Amino acid sequence: MTETTSLFPPFEPGTVWLVGAGPGDPGLITLLAHHALQNADWVVHDSLVAPGILAMARSGAVVESVGKRGGQASPKQTDINARLVELAKQGHRVLRLKGGDPFVFGRGADEAMALRAADVVFRVVPGVTAGVGGLAYAGIPTTQRDLNSAVAFVTGHGQDGDLPTGVDWDALARGAPVLVFYMALRQLDQVVARLLAAGRPVDEPAAIVSKAATKDQLVLETTLGQVVACVAQHHPPPPALLVVGPVVTLRQTLNWWSPQSV
Repeated sequence: MTETTSLFPPFEPGTVWLVGAGPGDPGLITLLAHHALQNADWVVHDSLVAPGILAMARSGAVVESVGKRGGQASPKQTDINARLVELAKQGHRVLRLKGGDPFVFGRGADEAMALRAADVVFRVVPGVTAGVGGLAYAGIPTTQRDLNSAVAFVTGHGQDGDLPTGVDWDALARGAPVLVFYMALRQLDQVVARLLAAGRPVDEPAAIVSKAATKDQLVLETTLGQVVACVAQHHPPPPALLVVGPVVTLRQTLNWWSPQSV
């Protein structure tokens, strides 16, 4: 056993690792995620996991997609939970590979609770979440000391696809200079309307980051008042982030990465 290998915990049969695959670029997975890919018997992955990451799975591993996409026939979360339990009970080393971070709008907590209820041992391997890593690849920092000392991450729609419930839009609009919305496209017009009604300026800088950190990355720089029209004109595909706040203006200086370099 090499010194490097000894740094990592063993991936035991009958266990499940919930692993974050990052926002897109295969180079953004962690060493622990790579270790899991090299040792898993069964890789159960989301549709957003890059093919280059799946290619890192060891020879002989079964790779199974359970991806959920809006507007398309998709596995139910309860079925995914049951599948993970089933595979673990069969004695497999099960890698549940999720885009971004499993505990940031990723349903990883739901899956972990199902595993715990079934007495299945699990490990959580955090990943680079899109609201940080994806924006970095767009040249937009989530924080900059002269511009903001707080940032809020918000889901763009709830479990039923509608605007998320339980959000105090007035408090949200006042509470953080920078707002980052995940899964932002489906309810974009309502999100923007709520923010404007809560007092965010119509000319506030905003950007849409589509397919962040992939060869298909598209960034639309605009304003909060114009972002809906901008999306209607350019049709950026999901998944997409909406970022609102002064840090968007820094992209003019910090736009360091080109999708053509992938």
